[in-house]
Amino acid sequence: MSAANPSSPRAALCAASRAALLAAAALALSGCVEQDMSDLRAYAQEVLSRKGTRIDELPPVEPYEVYSYSSSDGVDPFEPFYKEEAPQPGEALAATDSGIRPNFDRNREELENYSLDSLRMMGTLELDEELWGIVRSPDGTIHRVQVGNYLGRNHGKIVSISEESIDLNEI
Repeated sequence: MSAANPSSPRAALCAASRAALLAAAALALSGCVEQDMSDLRAYAQEVLSRKGTRIDELPPVEPYEVYSYSSSDGVDPFEPFYKEEAPQPGEALAATDSGIRPNFDRNREELENYSLDSLRMMGTLELDEELWGIVRSPDGTIHRVQVGNYLGRNHGKIVSISEESIDLNEI
């Protein structure tokens, strides 16, 4: 096989077809541009000849009134609604202790990483005549819980599950 000769008829045909293709592309692109811009100039002249109107003044800025809180009954909104009373020296600590303590020796469950208000009960599931609760965590994961599981950050243990609610004791 020999190298193509630049003076061969095939090379001349190839060069002619390239030139024709380039000419056709240039002609097609030049047809997209319109040289007559008289309508644009007429519109710009019409806009510039319009009479301007006066812009209304801005309304005056009203001064800020400082509000000072004063309560006639002396209630401070930043104080808690209830006050825990300190035990009297004569009272025994065991009398106020309910005896319920968290079990720190058990493995923590996944739903104990979330606060209770971020967990949502989605429904229930009955499996082998046992009612399970369906709970969605904030990351969107669906969890199946039963009586004895733990929820929330404060050692909440599930004591009962119904179709309307999941009841738990929280320490």
